[in-house]
Amino acid sequence: MIKMKTIAVFCGSSSGSNPAYLEGAKKLGEALAERELTLVYGGASVGLMGAVADSVLENGGKVIGVIPQSLVDKEIAHASLTDLYIVNSMHERKAKMSELSDGFIAMPGGSGTLEEFFEVFTWAQLGYHQKPCGLLNIHDYYTPLLDLLTHMTTEGFMKKAYQSMVISESDPQSLLDRFSHYQAPNLVKWAKDPQPLTKEK
Repeated sequence: MIKMKTIAVFCGSSSGSNPAYLEGAKKLGEALAERELTLVYGGASVGLMGAVADSVLENGGKVIGVIPQSLVDKEIAHASLTDLYIVNSMHERKAKMSELSDGFIAMPGGSGTLEEFFEVFTWAQLGYHQKPCGLLNIHDYYTPLLDLLTHMTTEGFMKKAYQSMVISESDPQSLLDRFSHYQAPNLVKWAKDPQPLTKEK
């Protein structure tokens, strides 16, 4: 079980059409600060990204941003973070966020949010890390995606053991509670059925 100190949050650079998303970002920020978990995120001041960062800071927490130089040049970098890493590319941004984080949460967002989440989830399946990957399913935003994961499993493209690695909750406190007790399954990816990793006697 990982002793968590930092949580990466992937989310939209817009606020979405439902006020529930913005409210959920604020609640997640409050929960992270309350638990003394440092937020690691994409470094922007706009949308849900800016809202969750502002909420952590307003509640006395710490925030680390990781942002490409190209977005700094567009003046959307948050100016009041605890720490800000400026990198050269989106690839470097994801790698740095992964390096800095003990767990990963996807809030509502678009294709970039999904791309970031599925990369770390895939890495978890491959055993590259043993960190929890979760969806903050505000206003049932991710219910269609959870249904798709079930469909992938039913159609033979994902093992149930891997589907179960995606933790989903609609409430930030409940999601973080499950993160705090997470233990990664010790499985071999390429077995016909996932098997525990054991040493030969």
